[in-house]
This record gives sequence, C-alpha cells and structure tokens, in this order.
Amino acid sequence: MSDKINHEIYRDWLEKELEEAMDEDYEMDYDDIELSLEVKKIYKKKRPPSIDRKNYMLNLLKLQAELIKLQDWVAETGEKILVIFEGRDSAGKGGAIKRITQRLNPRICRVVALNKPTEREQTQWYFQRYVPHLPSAGEIVLFDRSWYNRSGVEKVMGFASPEQVEQFLQDVPEFERMLVRSGIRLVKYWFSISDEEQQLRFLMRIHDPLKQWKLSPMDLESRVRWEQYTKAKEITFARSNTKEAPWYIVEANDKRRARLNCIQHLLNQVPYKDIPRDKIALPDRVFNANYERETLPKELHVPEAF
Repeated sequence: MSDKINHEIYRDWLEKELEEAMDEDYEMDYDDIELSLEVKKIYKKKRPPSIDRKNYMLNLLKLQAELIKLQDWVAETGEKILVIFEGRDSAGKGGAIKRITQRLNPRICRVVALNKPTEREQTQWYFQRYVPHLPSAGEIVLFDRSWYNRSGVEKVMGFASPEQVEQFLQDVPEFERMLVRSGIRLVKYWFSISDEEQQLRFLMRIHDPLKQWKLSPMDLESRVRWEQYTKAKEITFARSNTKEAPWYIVEANDKRRARLNCIQHLLNQVPYKDIPRDKIALPDRVFNANYERETLPKELHVPEAF
C-alpha cells in the first residue's frame, strides 16, 4: 500500500515538474506580447503553418533529453565540440541556442557572443580573439556569430578592407582544418530566412517593447543591404565549405521546425553513447537536539509582492 502511495506522490510531483518546464518553455516561446493587431494579422497570413504547440514541446523535450546524454558523453570522454551559428539578423540563431542550452550544465556547455573588437584586438591576428574561447576537453561551445563576421557584416558595412576580407577567405579553410586536426568537432550552421520573413520579424520587434532592444542601427541597415549580404553569404559558402568543416543550412522561416531540425541534426553529427550513472541515494538528515535555528531580521527578507 505504501509503495502505491509513494508512486502516486512521485507521479504528482513529476507532473508538476513537467508543468513548470512547460511554463518555462512557453515563456521563452511567446512571440506576440503586445504585438499590434495589424502586424499580427499580416504575420499570421504570411508565415507558414507551424507545428502545433503540444507536438513541438513533446519533440523538444525528447531532443533535450538526448542533449543531456550528449553532454554526459562529452564530459566522460573529454570530447571537444564547437558549434557555429550564423545567419541574418532575426533568423532565429539565439532562439535555437537557448533551446540547446536550456537544460544543460553551463560548466560543460557555454555560449560565446563576442562584442565588437577593441582597439587592441583590431591590431591582432584576426582569429586571435576567438582562440581563447575554443572548447577544452569535456566542453561544448556554441558561437552566436563567429569569425565569419569578417566576410559578412564587416565586408558589407565596410569595417574591413577588400584585402582583409580576401585574406580571411584564404585563411579560414586552413584555420578550421587546424581546429579539426586538433580534435575539435566543428559544426557550422547557417539559419536561412526569406526577405519577407525578416521584414515581418523586424516589424514584430518594433512593436514589441520586450524585443525592441534586439533592433540595433546595424540591424536596420541590414534591411537596406539585403542583396549585398546575400552576395557576401554566397562567396563565404563558396570559399569556406570544406570537407573537414562543411556548412549546414537550416531553413528557418518556421522557428519551431528550425529549432527541432537543428538539434536533431547536431545530435546526428556526434557518435555519443549513454553513459551509465551511479545510483544516487539521499543521505539521512542529521539532527542535533541542541541546535536552535536563529530567526533572521525581517528586513533581510524579500517582500512578498506576489
């Protein structure tokens, strides 16, 4: 009888945990906060039908469970995994990265999103500022944009000279071959969206006060230079798509499908295996009959506003 009661208690607890996880995911996935009705009408009419929320969440949770297995395998074997995320502004790179890292240990899986180079870094070898962030043994590193800034935004916006861009395109294949030879598993993703989709996503950001911070003057300029970015992307692919470090294109007009497809593909790139875990037993609580808990001053407590 007691086993049945314990099972029911465990089941209730598990259901509550799942609900909390679903709430967290819903908060991350909520795209229409205070979105103007006109923009919402346009977006719903123009965007492709997506996976229904329940199906999306069930598949995401399954994939995240596999990511935990991958993480355990990386930590156990000392593997080094580097994943590069590139694409146009608002293509969904950040959303995919969040879903990958959401349930992983930040000591094993970390995100690198570098700011613009400092004056000192501008005088260094171009790849130098990225090298300290490369994975060590037992680490997964996700680059939210990478050294490909040079043949993308820096080229289009004129931050790099044609000579610097050409030097980069000559160097990057060998640089990445060196990384692979050193034992790093390098995976490169390009999140691809249409001109119309980017326009709609930018409109959403303009009308959503929680997302306006994502729109920078550089982002707005990228709309003007759409075709220049397209040409830069094509040249980058032609010069840096190698056998050792190929590019993988993620069709990203549908955010949910893009996230699921990207995670599934990433898992398929690594021959990870289940790592047996030691059984965990909760130790008994030690009670001291002479111990009296001190009452902390009320002013130290956070006010219960909710």
